[in-house]
Amino acid sequence: MTQTTDQAMGPNCALLVVDMQMEMANATAAGRPRANPDAEDNVASLLAGFRGAGLPVLHVLHDDPRPESKFRRDLASGQPMPCAQPLPSETLFWKTGSSGFVGTGLAATLEAEGITNLVIVGGVAAFCVNSTARSAANLGFQIEVVEDALIAFAMPARNGGDIDAHLVLEVTLSGLAAGFGAVVPTAEVLARLSVAA
Repeated sequence: MTQTTDQAMGPNCALLVVDMQMEMANATAAGRPRANPDAEDNVASLLAGFRGAGLPVLHVLHDDPRPESKFRRDLASGQPMPCAQPLPSETLFWKTGSSGFVGTGLAATLEAEGITNLVIVGGVAAFCVNSTARSAANLGFQIEVVEDALIAFAMPARNGGDIDAHLVLEVTLSGLAAGFGAVVPTAEVLARLSVAA
């Protein structure tokens, strides 16, 4: 797997923000165990960095077709979190499944804009971020997933009980690093953005 972490960010690189929606904040406020308590701050820092460097930012949000879901665009819980509000100039895609590439036109937009490298942040790490990152790699995009800019919750174990949020995150990131792309910290991305700017 080609790694991109030793390179400055260029115009072919974009930040992809996945599912940073209010229901994530609601679940956190309700006490759902999670890793990366600073994820929102790191997402905000990366947004500011990419915008400051004049590099593209794209957003994918979840619009679940199930009426009982809280991830719907017609609900307050489905709206973007304050730390990840899209600017009017930034492209926003609504998805109905796990991957940001299925049924959204995201791949065609990236190709039309000459974007080959994606820096991916958002939530939930083990689900929509994971699906989106794997889809991107399978489509030929170079990916970097920002390990401390991901919301990661504990997961119900299939035979009962819960799997710790930190373990869920580590397994998710290890799988991505092993076969799909690079896993990097926020500080490294920001340092490369400062070189690009």
